[in-house]
Amino acid sequence: MGLNVTEKIIAEHIVSGEMTAGADIAIHIDQTLTQDATGTMAYLEFEAIGLKRVKTDLSVSYVDHNLLQSDFRNADDHRFLRTIAAKYGIYFSKPGNGICHQVHLERFSAPGKTLLGSDSHTPTCGGCGMLAIGAGGLDVAMAMAGQPFHLRMPAVIGVHLTGELQPWCSARDVILELLRRLTVKGGVGRVMEYFGPGLASLTVPDRATITNMGAELGATTSVFPSDEMTRRFLAAQGREEVWVPLKADEDAQYAQVIELNLSEIEPMIACPSSPDNVVKVREVAGRPVSQVLIGSCANSSYRDIAIAAKVLGHHSISDGVSFEINPGSRQVLENIEAHGLLRPLIHAGARIHQSGCLGCIGMGQAPATNSISLRTFTRNFPGRSGTKNDQVYLCSPETAVASAVYGVITDPRDLGQYTPVSLPDSFIVNDNGIIPPLKDGSMVEVLRGPNIQPLPIFEPLAEDLVCRVLLKTGDNITTDHIMPAGSKILPLRSNIPAISEYVFTAIDAEFPARAKASNLPGVIVGGENYGQGSSREHAALAPRYLGVQIKLVKGFARIHKANLVNFGIVPMTFADPSDYDAICQGDELSISGLRQSLLAGATSLCIKRLSDGRIFEARLELSDRERQVLAAGGLLNWVKAQLQDK
Repeated sequence: MGLNVTEKIIAEHIVSGEMTAGADIAIHIDQTLTQDATGTMAYLEFEAIGLKRVKTDLSVSYVDHNLLQSDFRNADDHRFLRTIAAKYGIYFSKPGNGICHQVHLERFSAPGKTLLGSDSHTPTCGGCGMLAIGAGGLDVAMAMAGQPFHLRMPAVIGVHLTGELQPWCSARDVILELLRRLTVKGGVGRVMEYFGPGLASLTVPDRATITNMGAELGATTSVFPSDEMTRRFLAAQGREEVWVPLKADEDAQYAQVIELNLSEIEPMIACPSSPDNVVKVREVAGRPVSQVLIGSCANSSYRDIAIAAKVLGHHSISDGVSFEINPGSRQVLENIEAHGLLRPLIHAGARIHQSGCLGCIGMGQAPATNSISLRTFTRNFPGRSGTKNDQVYLCSPETAVASAVYGVITDPRDLGQYTPVSLPDSFIVNDNGIIPPLKDGSMVEVLRGPNIQPLPIFEPLAEDLVCRVLLKTGDNITTDHIMPAGSKILPLRSNIPAISEYVFTAIDAEFPARAKASNLPGVIVGGENYGQGSSREHAALAPRYLGVQIKLVKGFARIHKANLVNFGIVPMTFADPSDYDAICQGDELSISGLRQSLLAGATSLCIKRLSDGRIFEARLELSDRERQVLAAGGLLNWVKAQLQDK
């Protein structure tokens, strides 16, 4: 039986395990990327391992999240990242050079290679035929140290593409349609692999939009083959030498095949406040809009901004609409300018911002109270924009610019004649914003500001635990709920004591104080899809700092569960989901023989409520390695012990 693209890449990189869906495997990682919101902690973790240089083929440190320098903290972090990159053999992408996923796609993506990134939207490079996976910063630090990445072999879902997108429809509408069908849980434990004759009309930036937002499906990653379209993109970037053809064998098998006719795709939009709350644009057309943003790692490419420029060459922005552009990279901005597409944007009144994540991560661009904001961003979780009770819709650049013209949510087909956008045969390439690594960085001094604090040290797991339920949450809790982002909190990413003051404050403002006042280890109780969204490991690390040692939920999102293990928080699921209703905040629970149960390979254990003696059964769905890591108190403790033994 032949192999699909996912299996071919894994087969070339597998270190241990078998390619059977659900089996524990480990794969070698060729490349890593970090961004500044996760990178400071990832490099502190890499330092703690004690190596003199990264062991990957290529590692890149990007600064794209914390660009607002309202005080010394972000600037200090940028300096820290620049000097640590020089010391350890890492490329450094300067502030303003662009969003990590857009720049990596342009300058470093390579078909057939593996990429691990400390950002959940790392699968963007799957649009160029890579196996690109988002993970917590500690997992990325381990990959930089030459350690394999451990995961469960995902089931590979084939998405069979036929037809061709119609005028005013784009790749964003494709992934929104899949989110409508599958929901934010539909990709959990899966890789989405695209194939079929419909590929021929999708450029690499189109494909990257689809793989980027595959993260919102909960997918491990998403992958396109490497074909003639891939070769042309790499040639336009001056990197044709890295191209290799890569496609599924004729007799390749998929766990499931989803049929998707591109010719039938209509303009789609995700309504507040979830990426899967998707309807056709026509169903919500006419609602007044006050803000429209084109940007984010999903839709900030040359093509995305060019379509807006072509529309605004013939139309004006409606009064009362703030229309804003966040270019994905300096390359995008420079090429837009060179092709005469910047002036129509400026002339129409668009606000042009620097290349970066900006409002997508809550770093500015918050909308007005009780107003609708249309964004080509990746997520619209409640309050993520920076405005409480926000009304954020997610849409394509076509829908965004049409709505900016008319001042209400508008199906872009109402604009009339469509002018297609063609990518340049050759992009203007300027790598002045990327500092290559030194051949020998041993003499470089790593510069640390006062906000960069040492990593907390955690003790090994106790044999028995008596603990208290500190918080009970519902379904679809995101990492934004657990560890909020935004301009107030993001600068604290390298200071765990300071950032821990904001854990769960989006749900319960009293949580940090209650956790610190508790004389017992903490338990968090949750519902389905707990921890969806960002890869931010702070959503595990900061609660662990506050004494949380158990999370007992109906179901976990992949990256968050891995981060919990990495920092010594035991992830458990209810054997009987109805038990969720019986547990209350404040309950004191006893777990006897926890450490022994983990190391003995137990798949379940009993939790006793002290007030009435009721027993709850919890499942332990963990690999042998994860059990050892938890017993050691976290991944850093475990790896240090392994290195000492060697």
